[in-house]
Amino acid sequence: QVQLVESGGGLVQAGGSLRLSCAASGLTFSYYNMGWFRQAPGKERDFVASISRIDGVTGYADSVKGRFTISRDNAKNTLYLQMNILKPEDTAVYYCAASSSVLRGPWRMWTYWGQGTQVTVSS
Repeated sequence: QVQLVESGGGLVQAGGSLRLSCAASGLTFSYYNMGWFRQAPGKERDFVASISRIDGVTGYADSVKGRFTISRDNAKNTLYLQMNILKPEDTAVYYCAASSSVLRGPWRMWTYWGQGTQVTVSS
């Protein structure tokens, strides 16, 4: 079955960096658009970034543009999110998601999900 497994979360001070990874199995990774979402306690799951399956076109939420970079390695079936200049408001559980059609739709439109990894940014 399809599995998406996130890693790389943790506790970091404001201004620091983290790199999240999402290892995919059970699907043809290069056929899927991939995305990162995040959910803070009591809030909706929000779009963070996405990367297209074919030509690697990327898109970002305004709140992370210029600080976060999404990338993928189709040979390793792995998705990444490099997060720089982290802020306390970036604190959330971060999820990776896959879709064969959606590139920047709301979370309900994505097909496959990982279990999430916690990112905590202290001030």
